[in-house]
Amino acid sequence: MPTTTLTVVAIQSEDCMRTVMNAIQDLPGIGYVEVSPATGEATIEHSPLVSEADIRGAIEDAGYATR
Repeated sequence: MPTTTLTVVAIQSEDCMRTVMNAIQDLPGIGYVEVSPATGEATIEHSPLVSEADIRGAIEDAGYATR
């Protein structure tokens, strides 16, 4: 499975982290998600059918910017 790593801007708490993780996990084909509240780094293992743009879109729809 491909792995994508993104930085999520403005994660300030465990609640923010859970919101981002839930948004990503709602996408089909997600195998594994880890989000660090300290750094904002999100590591996502996903099927080839899920693009980085799909993941960024889900995070942005949850109210967070990515870089």
